[in-house]
Amino acid sequence: MPFYHKLGEIPHKRHTVFRKPDGSLYYEQLFGTIGFDGMYTNMYHEQRPTQVKEIKGSYSVKPKIAAENNIQSYRLRGFQVMPQPDYLESRKVVLTNSDVDIALAAPQESTTNYFYKNTDADELLFIHKGSGKLRTHLGNLDFKYGDYLLIPRGTIYKLDFDDENNRLFIVESRRPIYTPKRYRNWFGQLLEHSPFCERDLRQPYELETNNESGEFLIKVKKQGEIFDMIYASHPFDVVGYDGFNYPYAFSIHDFEPITGRIHQPPPVHQTFETDAFVVCSFCPRKYDYHPESIPAPYSHSNIDSDEVLYYVDGDFMSRNDIEAGHISLHPAGIPHGPHPGAVERSIGQVETHELAVMVDTFKPLKVTEEAMKIADDTYYKSWLDHD
Repeated sequence: MPFYHKLGEIPHKRHTVFRKPDGSLYYEQLFGTIGFDGMYTNMYHEQRPTQVKEIKGSYSVKPKIAAENNIQSYRLRGFQVMPQPDYLESRKVVLTNSDVDIALAAPQESTTNYFYKNTDADELLFIHKGSGKLRTHLGNLDFKYGDYLLIPRGTIYKLDFDDENNRLFIVESRRPIYTPKRYRNWFGQLLEHSPFCERDLRQPYELETNNESGEFLIKVKKQGEIFDMIYASHPFDVVGYDGFNYPYAFSIHDFEPITGRIHQPPPVHQTFETDAFVVCSFCPRKYDYHPESIPAPYSHSNIDSDEVLYYVDGDFMSRNDIEAGHISLHPAGIPHGPHPGAVERSIGQVETHELAVMVDTFKPLKVTEEAMKIADDTYYKSWLDHD
């Protein structure tokens, strides 16, 4: 959960007169969630943020479903998603339900011709390949390999990439995304035994303030449609703000794994949560130190959740034939575990260098047509013994 942050210039009290050098008023806007009951930020604009000149039309980006009621385990070869110049067009939803879209993207170009705003969902972007700058109306953040970028719903943003070699794993959540509440005290501060702390969370450090009038295209996502809206003032015209609702970054390399004498369950890797799914980070760590421990995970059934694992880098000890960029899907209620030989290989090993992101959803995931384009249709048979 973010903590209080202030950037730029703000008045002494909220909802009071705040004048520009020429004597005219700055325009206050409350940027809040869950009605007036959730996290919020108060920001101050050079111009009124409400000036819509034209709505040019819309187009659907709803994922097309290939398997509505899925029971099959899949492996998706994520790097087979072909690069595309445009950021939004490059986003391919591979798994979906009413709470979350899980997408892959390989954008080649920065978003120069438009701004983007998702009004339905918080977006969690994991940077697998590439670097650059996230530019938002609430300030900018640099990003690189291994970063999570948490972009709250309603944030207006652009992505500036340093080059064309970019790979993103995107979790688009229709439920607010927080840090795990079991790692926070009653004041909201991350506890000593949390695998990360506030100093690991990078806040916007640079505020762009453009006092420009004209025609500015914002692509707004709402209920599976992208609307092309023309605003009369530059979206990045904020002179200052303070509050709790803003984008932030966290590097997976700053996650401190929790280990034990015997194999620890997946919740020790938890990094983010909603009331509909959790996100975990599997990072390089020492293995269990009981003299008879089996480092490989035991077979288990997630009776109540689908398990998605996005493989980032390293040696994935429990799986055979898994490479960086692959995604495994294990549906709820179906036992899964190490591939044949993995348990035996793990005994005596002292550490792992694997890096992966896991998403466990509490509602079943639907497999999309985009997923089937990159799917290994025989993966569910990979636990069989072979002569």
